[in-house]
Amino acid sequence: MVRINSKREDNYMKKKFITFTSILVLILISKTSFASNEQSIYDKIDLFGEVLDKINREYVDEVDQSDAMDAAINGVLQSLDPYSAYMSPETLIEMETETSGKFGGLGIEVGMEFGVVKVMTPMDGSPAAREGVKAGDYIVKINGIQVQGKTLSEAVELMRGPVGSSIEITVRRRGVKKALIFEITREIIEVESVKSEIIDESIGYIRLTSFNENSSRQIKDKIKNFKKDKISKYVLDLRNNPGGLLSQAIKISDFFLNNGEIVSTKSRKSSENRKYFAKKGDIINGETLIVLINYGSASASEIVAGALKEHKRAIVIGENSYGKGSVQSIIPLQNKGAIRLTISKYYLPSGKSISGTGIVPDIEVVESSEDFRINTKTDNQLDFAIKLLNG
Repeated sequence: MVRINSKREDNYMKKKFITFTSILVLILISKTSFASNEQSIYDKIDLFGEVLDKINREYVDEVDQSDAMDAAINGVLQSLDPYSAYMSPETLIEMETETSGKFGGLGIEVGMEFGVVKVMTPMDGSPAAREGVKAGDYIVKINGIQVQGKTLSEAVELMRGPVGSSIEITVRRRGVKKALIFEITREIIEVESVKSEIIDESIGYIRLTSFNENSSRQIKDKIKNFKKDKISKYVLDLRNNPGGLLSQAIKISDFFLNNGEIVSTKSRKSSENRKYFAKKGDIINGETLIVLINYGSASASEIVAGALKEHKRAIVIGENSYGKGSVQSIIPLQNKGAIRLTISKYYLPSGKSISGTGIVPDIEVVESSEDFRINTKTDNQLDFAIKLLNG
């Protein structure tokens, strides 16, 4: 016979009741919270409609409602980070034209920071680079028109114009008190991502200006040609390279590594996190390699420089890189436009993120003067690398 203690049973039933009541309260709270959040969103939508209506009725100048909506959408995206943005159908077509490898313009990669257009990098040989525009410059005026307060798309539109026409841009530069004014003539910009030459009959110099679909194949071809000339020392120049395709950064890093992690990406969903590893086979068989970087080296450039530095496969020389540790995707929209949205962040083999901090060179060599130009007589960073390789 089993005897049941009635007091214990009574306590047990009380505990069950309290637990059930607690769960019920939590469910009701969560439902109320969800309903409250949902209602809050609808209230915000109503508020936005009210603001738009007041602008339309009372603003001093006539406002294009379509442009106002585009600006609002872009504002939401740019509030997330400097790299997310809205692209209207027209802007998307222009971007596709630019990435095709030939377009008219100044030859600068730009982004938005603190409400001002920031030069990420001037392209090699471009009109802007020849006139002296540098990575990190802030464009404050375009043809005398203030840039602050405008969207990136509006600022870029101001810089567009017929090939052969001139534009005046006013920039602010770190360490320089006075504003700098450049008059630049728009040209057809042809993107050539890989250049090479032999220096001092023993050094293979490879300049990579962007990571496009053909970059890894071109680098491989250049190295094959160097090997025919018995080259045993190499310089990979990633200065003023704003990045490009993640897949190309992985392939190019893999050329110089035998094993180990190259980079990892972390997304909102853990199931979409990825790690990328090098395969056996160093394309230059362990020969000495120097990588050059500067403030204009961003994104994919930082993946390559960071992986080679952390695996102690290359000596990194130059200046601190830009610090763009995120991956963007172009997501099409129903109106034939698109959004450029940050979908993941990438991390170096050590697990460090370079967002905001960049890659710190092993040996810091700053630009020697305002007349500094890459791969010319004024290029003291390349000169330092050559002297180091020549012992």
